[in-house]
Amino acid sequence: MFPERFSNLPAYAFPRLRALLDSFEPGGEVIHMTIGEPKHAFPAFVGEVLAESVQEFGKYPPNEGTPELRANIAAWIARRYGVTVDPETQVTTVNGTREGLYNAGMALCPETKNGQQPAVLMPNPFYQVYAVSALSVGAEPVYVNATDATGHLPDIAGLPEDLLARTALVYLCSPANPQGAVADRAYWETLIALGEKHDFQILADECYSEIYRGEAPVGALQVATEMGADPERVVIFHSLSKRSNLPGLRSGFVAGGPESLRRIKQHRSFAGAPLPLPVQRVSERVWADEAHVVENRAHYLEKFELADRIFGNVPGYMPPRAGFFLWLPVQDGEEAALKLWKETGVRVLPGAYLSRDTEAGNPGKGYLRVALVASREETERGLTRIRDCLYGQ
Repeated sequence: MFPERFSNLPAYAFPRLRALLDSFEPGGEVIHMTIGEPKHAFPAFVGEVLAESVQEFGKYPPNEGTPELRANIAAWIARRYGVTVDPETQVTTVNGTREGLYNAGMALCPETKNGQQPAVLMPNPFYQVYAVSALSVGAEPVYVNATDATGHLPDIAGLPEDLLARTALVYLCSPANPQGAVADRAYWETLIALGEKHDFQILADECYSEIYRGEAPVGALQVATEMGADPERVVIFHSLSKRSNLPGLRSGFVAGGPESLRRIKQHRSFAGAPLPLPVQRVSERVWADEAHVVENRAHYLEKFELADRIFGNVPGYMPPRAGFFLWLPVQDGEEAALKLWKETGVRVLPGAYLSRDTEAGNPGKGYLRVALVASREETERGLTRIRDCLYGQ
């Protein structure tokens, strides 16, 4: 009666966390460090723009975004990555990157690849929507472990040739959620060259790209353009959730080759919901402003430095290069999260809830993901409790 395609999906991470923790009393004042929901202030002009455009809730919005919004997105891509895209044919808006990442698989994954079931590769651990998209189109999701030994990025180049031959799509998140690792130019060049050789597309989830320390992370579309790769080789996904502290706006975009975008837009015209026009008006303004992004990044830099000071002597601690999570090494993530909750009231996410078991093991089992989204003061309290409880320092 019901389909079996999703029968092997585990419970989503946060219901699993509630099942693990909620039957126990917290051991102190509760500090939430589980969800990557930005808490910094969003730009002050957001309310003004929303109020000015409130009457446009009475209109059907364009599915692909207003011309002004697509133009501002294209201008941002040019400023950020030095890449020129046509706002008419190479950009569309989406309701946050999760919707875009799911529907891109629906629009772009072929029914077969070289006469076989297509494979969709993704890092492990990973953003769980990648797997659901693959299953929805009858492809095989292949979980490629991203561990300390691989720089916390998946070693796609090390996979067997027969697997690469039937690979249709590769999801890659850089900066990585949860580890904060960044794909450098050489990594992108290798992956894009493999895509050219084996004719697969790369879906680059770059929604953490504006939270970093040091140099700005290089972009997938940027490298593909410099290489002269097939214009359809790379599709990028961005949103205003992390960049601008507007997760509730549900405003993102997809950009890539014109044929890929034609297919994505065609699919969304039937199955996607357009952003309300007042949301699009706010987005137009936010993509055009960088001052608030610089300020936001400075707040995260303070918390990166705080984490380095608190955990600097912890064996295996990896300072994140970007994003806003810590990927803390522990013996067992579930045991550590439960101990932390019962003894201190700090709530964190076991790494295994973001990854899958493979023949080589579960790469998230020995980690905790800790979100650095609260105020500096609350973050310091939470990180200090984690250190004292789990590492005895």
